Amino acid sequence: MKEDFKARLDEFKEYLKNIEYLQSASSVLYWDMRVGIPKKAISYRGEVLSYLSGEEYKLETSLKMKEFIDYFESCRDLDDITKAMVRNAKKNYERTMKIPEKRYKEYTIEQAASEAAWEDAKAKSDYSIFKPHLKKMIDFNKEFIGYWGYRNSKYDTLLDFYEPGITVEKLDKTFGELKGAIVSLLDRIQKSGVKPDCGMFHKKFTKGRQESFSKYVMAKMGFDFDEGRVDESVHPFTINFDNRDVRITTHYYENEFRSALFSCIHEGGHAIYEQDIPDSLKGTMLACGASMGLHESQSRFYENIIGRSRAFWTYFYPEVKRRFPEFKDVMLDEFYKGINAVSPSLVRTEADELTYSLHIIIRYEIEKKIFDDEVDVDELPSVWNKKYKEYMGIEPENDAEGILQDMHWSGGSFGYFPSYALGNLYGAQFLRKMEKDIPDLYKEIERGNLDIVHQWLKENIHKYGSVYKPAELLKKATGEELTAKYFIDYLNKKYSEIYNL
Repeated sequence: MKEDFKARLDEFKEYLKNIEYLQSASSVLYWDMRVGIPKKAISYRGEVLSYLSGEEYKLETSLKMKEFIDYFESCRDLDDITKAMVRNAKKNYERTMKIPEKRYKEYTIEQAASEAAWEDAKAKSDYSIFKPHLKKMIDFNKEFIGYWGYRNSKYDTLLDFYEPGITVEKLDKTFGELKGAIVSLLDRIQKSGVKPDCGMFHKKFTKGRQESFSKYVMAKMGFDFDEGRVDESVHPFTINFDNRDVRITTHYYENEFRSALFSCIHEGGHAIYEQDIPDSLKGTMLACGASMGLHESQSRFYENIIGRSRAFWTYFYPEVKRRFPEFKDVMLDEFYKGINAVSPSLVRTEADELTYSLHIIIRYEIEKKIFDDEVDVDELPSVWNKKYKEYMGIEPENDAEGILQDMHWSGGSFGYFPSYALGNLYGAQFLRKMEKDIPDLYKEIERGNLDIVHQWLKENIHKYGSVYKPAELLKKATGEELTAKYFIDYLNKKYSEIYNL
């Protein structure tokens, strides 16, 4: 009996590995499409991706897959990894099975066209170019929700793709608490009269120097350049073909020191997560992050909680001054306050740590309206602009800094945005536990020992891949369930010091 079980498990893993191969091939083609594809090749690339997605569809919905699921569900005393393999395979099977194969392939073709249209529209700041494609992506997702079904909210179905177990009901409560705390703290900051100088960041910083320093910082963080690389794209992202090939992209602005650097730290957090997932999880479909919220917790933890800390720059600032003479007369305290300056801005990826979550809450509220049929594509730019005026006191002057700034909707990633704000909350909880486990954490960071951070994250989060659900992994790592409290406390403590509140 045990021999039969082992043989079936090995066969199941080999089968899942074939799906992983198709996903890896699709990811390579996608990465190339975002980084270096000739414009006229996009249509054919969409066809190739559609073909690969069709082959993946067949494997995920085959009779053989159903036999595997039925067999292992009948077995008792499965270990955590096998349980998770079966759970995920069943979830994918039931989801994918409900979508007609023809529509699945058509959706993949439209994704490629939509993303290309978004790039063109953003470059020209012209929403009308993207609007028909956005409507198709919304209509596809609404159609798919009809196949998948839903309980309380249609939007819950989409949220579950990125953060299993999260719902509109839970987010409304958590985000409501977070929004209130941020708005209150922002009001106190704006009344403080303190205005850190940010002019130092807007000099001439050549791409070569930025790239070299960013890679230096990423290497100290733990990013393995023998298992990854850095390229350029319109919108920064991280993609992995497996744990030995994890790639990030960034975008350099020669008149802005912070943008590419913190983008690289952010994407580096994602990449380190993927590089740390053990080889033993290959062939299980679990060799990936537990959720997008957990993934964003790693990127935003490195970018903000570590990367904008005074301890981090106590170590790295002398190297900044050596490489960038533009900062020769700038003291560490000025630099630290500058990179943490609070100033409501229009572009999410350039937002300060405090107001960033407001950008996410705006997108969350708009996506709910889209899938509750309360707004159509013609109204979206005005709805977007009004919310920025209401929440931030600022309004976009054009589509590029407004409705077109993010690529997510062009690929149909509705329900993804809340992951960023959830990542902030997860990160603050991880920090609290890390500080208990490593009492001299910040002293170690001041010495440049970022490996102590890396190893804690690897041991408590990364090594599990997606064996556990997000809530389970959070409880396993911290002993507590999700709360906004620690992030709110962290923000109040940090900004009270910087702004003398």
